[in-house]
Amino acid sequence: MTLLKTMILICAGLSLAACTNPDRFGDDAAGLNGGIGANGAGMAGSASDPTSPAYFQQTVGDRILFVIDTYNLTPDAQRTLDGQAQWLLTNRDYNAVVEGHADEQGTREYNLALGARRANSVQEYLLTQGVPASRLRTVSYGKERPIEICSNEACYAQNRRAVTVISASPNS
Repeated sequence: MTLLKTMILICAGLSLAACTNPDRFGDDAAGLNGGIGANGAGMAGSASDPTSPAYFQQTVGDRILFVIDTYNLTPDAQRTLDGQAQWLLTNRDYNAVVEGHADEQGTREYNLALGARRANSVQEYLLTQGVPASRLRTVSYGKERPIEICSNEACYAQNRRAVTVISASPNS
């Protein structure tokens, strides 16, 4: 029994000794998150990197909303699109697909056409801001991809949108 107690104490001591040196892996392994802050701030591709699609989505804004049955750009939408255009002009290694969406009211065909008009409206605005046509595409999803699912105005308003999706250019 004494041998068993001695072995347990030795194992416990070795286990604790292994935990006493926080720099045991060297300075190059400053943590599992890359060593750049607790949330990865400053890392390439993060939301704090102004050249990343995550920054575009979260800081510039990747979506604009429309009034019911329209494809006209509101002043708020134009401000967001101004930021999108500036980002696209600065970050030439990216292309954009503008997705047009509609709420669930109306027929499938009507909403596909409305989504297309919304996407085209955004594309035309970005073109007037200097974004090359070769870097822009449009697609309409109509009412097929709602982000809110319920039958009230609050949900409908979120689904009447155009979303600019950023992707790396095949030429980069």
